[in-house]
Amino acid sequence: MKILAIDTTASPVSAALVTDGFLEGEFFLNVKTTHSQTLMPIIDNLLSMTNTKPEDIDLFAVDAGPGSFTGVRIGVSTVKGITFPLSKPCAAVSTLEAMAYSMPYSDGIVCAVMDARCSQVYNALFMLENGTVQRITEDRALSIEELKNELGYYEENNIYLVGDGADICNKAFADEFPMLTLAPMNIRFQHAYGTAMAAEKMAVNGSLCTSDELMPIYLRVPQAERELKARQQMN
Repeated sequence: MKILAIDTTASPVSAALVTDGFLEGEFFLNVKTTHSQTLMPIIDNLLSMTNTKPEDIDLFAVDAGPGSFTGVRIGVSTVKGITFPLSKPCAAVSTLEAMAYSMPYSDGIVCAVMDARCSQVYNALFMLENGTVQRITEDRALSIEELKNELGYYEENNIYLVGDGADICNKAFADEFPMLTLAPMNIRFQHAYGTAMAAEKMAVNGSLCTSDELMPIYLRVPQAERELKARQQMN
């Protein structure tokens, strides 16, 4: 199966082409430019350099959330636009799960955290064991303090912090968990390769969707909607 996977859910942007688990190519940028400027050139160059046409791809995967509301919309709308005329299947991958698939195959707990602001993080926990990834919790938004308390149940395991909220959490409670490891920069953030690996599992489980069905995954109401609701309640 040939998979084109993309991620635009946080500051980095990446795209990967994976065939039957083999990484043919991947672009990753973490610069201060908007994903609407960088994503399509990355995809175009990736396909050109691997001599691949869009119609050659069997599955289009995107990290559909959680993450930056604008970033999530850019990624999802891009995949919808590419796949609609091709009638190709899509995979709406959890950003947090994609991070777990990007980790080295070391046994332990992957604690995927994205900065949700207001002392909260988007988080999910995954178990790495013998090269497999098993979900422990659902994706959720919770406070850093709540996450610290929950990790107490796993303190005897190796715990790997990944995501753009990893450094914040590491500073908040690293001293309390001697088995806690802050992932190095090259694997700390989500990569589209992990998105492809999660999508491959979704294909096996029959969890794919059409371009019409592909939608963003939000764990919180977007800020604009929250502000609108607050103004309405004041009137």
